[in-house]
Amino acid sequence: MAAAAIPSKLATQVLIPVAAAVGIAFAVVQWVLVSKVRVTPERRADGGAVKSGPSDYLIEEEEGLNDHNVVVKCAEIQTAISEGATSFLFTEYKYVGLFMGIFAILIFLFLGSVEGFSTKSQPCHYIKDQTCKPALANAIFSTIAFVLGAVTSLVSGFLGMKIATYANARTTLEARKGVGKAFITAFRAGAVMGFLLAASGLLVLYIAINLFGIYYGDDWEGLFEAITGYGLGGSSMALFGRVGGGIYTKAADVGADLVGKVERNIPEDDPRNPAVIADNVGDNVGDIAGMGSDLFGSYAESSCAALVVASISSFGINHEFTPMVYPLLVSSVGIIACLITTLFATDFFEIKAVDEIEPALKKQLIISTIVMTIGIALISWLGLPYTFTIFNFGVQKTVQSWQLFLCVAVGLWAGLVIGFVTEYYTSNAYSPVQDVADSCRTGAATNVIFGLALGYKSVIIPIFAIAFSIFLSFSLAAMYGVAVAALGMLSTIATGLAIDAYGPISDNAGGIAEMAGMSHRIRERTDALDAAGNTTAAIGKGFAIGSAALVSLALFGAFVSRAAISTVDVLTPKVFIGLIVGAMLPYWFSAMTMKSVGSAALKMVEEVRRQFNNIPGLMEGTTKPDYATCVKISTDASIKEMIPPGALVMLTPLIVGILFGVETLSGVLAGALVSGVQIAISASNTGGAWDNAKKYIEAGVSEHARTLGPKGSDPHKAAVIGDTIGDPLKDTSGPSLNILIKLMAVESLVFAPFFAAHGGILFKWL
Repeated sequence: MAAAAIPSKLATQVLIPVAAAVGIAFAVVQWVLVSKVRVTPERRADGGAVKSGPSDYLIEEEEGLNDHNVVVKCAEIQTAISEGATSFLFTEYKYVGLFMGIFAILIFLFLGSVEGFSTKSQPCHYIKDQTCKPALANAIFSTIAFVLGAVTSLVSGFLGMKIATYANARTTLEARKGVGKAFITAFRAGAVMGFLLAASGLLVLYIAINLFGIYYGDDWEGLFEAITGYGLGGSSMALFGRVGGGIYTKAADVGADLVGKVERNIPEDDPRNPAVIADNVGDNVGDIAGMGSDLFGSYAESSCAALVVASISSFGINHEFTPMVYPLLVSSVGIIACLITTLFATDFFEIKAVDEIEPALKKQLIISTIVMTIGIALISWLGLPYTFTIFNFGVQKTVQSWQLFLCVAVGLWAGLVIGFVTEYYTSNAYSPVQDVADSCRTGAATNVIFGLALGYKSVIIPIFAIAFSIFLSFSLAAMYGVAVAALGMLSTIATGLAIDAYGPISDNAGGIAEMAGMSHRIRERTDALDAAGNTTAAIGKGFAIGSAALVSLALFGAFVSRAAISTVDVLTPKVFIGLIVGAMLPYWFSAMTMKSVGSAALKMVEEVRRQFNNIPGLMEGTTKPDYATCVKISTDASIKEMIPPGALVMLTPLIVGILFGVETLSGVLAGALVSGVQIAISASNTGGAWDNAKKYIEAGVSEHARTLGPKGSDPHKAAVIGDTIGDPLKDTSGPSLNILIKLMAVESLVFAPFFAAHGGILFKWL
């Protein structure tokens, strides 16, 4: 295969922003379509509700319910959820903004001091006979990139939350017309978030590279080293978003479930439950805003890791612009591939029955992977020279363009494998979750044992998939291969996020239906949407964890090269102590986050009990509960409790690097990566399985499920207890761990010049 003529610098300069602009435009179109669903009742002259046509005949009318009141109630609940989520995020962002300012100053001081704040040019780190820009410039531009990444991450999370709270009541109202209409509304809203995030992440990174390039000129080594700050900014904000949002949502969820379902025997999302608004707010701040920032961080870091390695390979040395920005071209093609894929769900095929929802979402993953494989082949053929060299720990390795295509493709397909294995272990359509549900016959203890076993077992195949991708991509193209494999896994991020955001939107829609007193049949439809969303959320977490493993390995490789470590030898005590401490960190971090959820849930349970006991007429439904107090408990707990885990992750690389030096730090990064991935996968899947085992019993679709039900039976109560134990595992500790391993690696890379020059104080003294 001979490579085609490589597009000129101008063609590439046009292609990347155009792809980003198309993504943003598509997101706007989807948003306009969602906004056509009205949440204000229109009235006819005779006082009846307006119909838009014979196809919109509502279940409500058959059952004689007042349509007008339902719409008004839905609008009120939507406003309460939206206001709660907005006020929480603003409070969180105040604290996070303060942290961002302090950390930006640290980056500037540490990196500036490498050469004593000198403004003189210096010999390049990798190519000694060339001169590069001063360390002070690297300090300034890394700080700017950090702030850019952090702001983009926060804005992505905030916009995602706004779109989700805009669409939740609209999904509920569309469920009256059929499950297909509700599905399309929820999915379109998810697509708005997916495309906005993928396109804005690409666009901001592309603009930053071009603006920094004005100063750096031909010094590409310095330019792309400074750009790594973008990944650090994105991931550090994601950590606080994930941990803070996770504590918020699970404190409310556990409190609402334990008192409402187990003690008071009232259904999920019953308006009499004081924690119900906080629970629905939590879905948006944790699963939407947190997940958005998390995947944006992964995307930014994998792009930065690939660009850093490329800048010291033949692309960077010879200043070949189009091959140099190959990672951005992959992401650009990804946006177009995901756009085609989304049309399959919203326009080409229509969902008519409940059992078509999950297959439709799975088809999204398969179609996007197939379309993207073709896109990668095209971009590898057009955008790369036939042979080139890649930096491989001090030597240049000769690589051919088809080998790089294989690296990206193996990452992409490994993502699909991880997604489907996750689905097998967390969907109630398959035997693992049904076995967990069956174990509820003998109480909560056996349910917990089966659930934990399922989580541990679900680690096996994803780890083999990750190991295979690492081996193949490293063999073909060294660390650059691993970085682009991670990028391959994240190249369909727009579709992945659309599927992921769809889950919490459907969950909220079900909550709104219950609170607005809509009919049982509508609640069945929203429950079906929600159950499918639960599984897809687990798939999304699988992708996030798999890509985090590859990203952190690529960043680890870049760090080892930048810190001038010749080999990481596990048998040297310096490295081994780092390795064993690094493997402990995910446990320490999980302990902090789990305890935070537990103590916040304790306060929530006490408050919910207090209201049920002290507010007359609350159980009868004649008095409204005090929702605001529960929202305040969740907000205060999450803001206070997110700081210690965040500090642990952010300070560990700094303390280890300064006191013990780069070799011990390399051990810490390797240990955290190896143990963090395993815990993250098992925690997410255990929690997802317990949740869907509970839903399996509640839905009572099969004969087996009916023998375990109905709601309120002993097996159902055992399932609810399992679900509440799994909540902090699947929505707080598990998803935050993938940020821990990425963030420590990218932070070490950004501070590598300082650690290499001034680190290891203790060992210098000894």
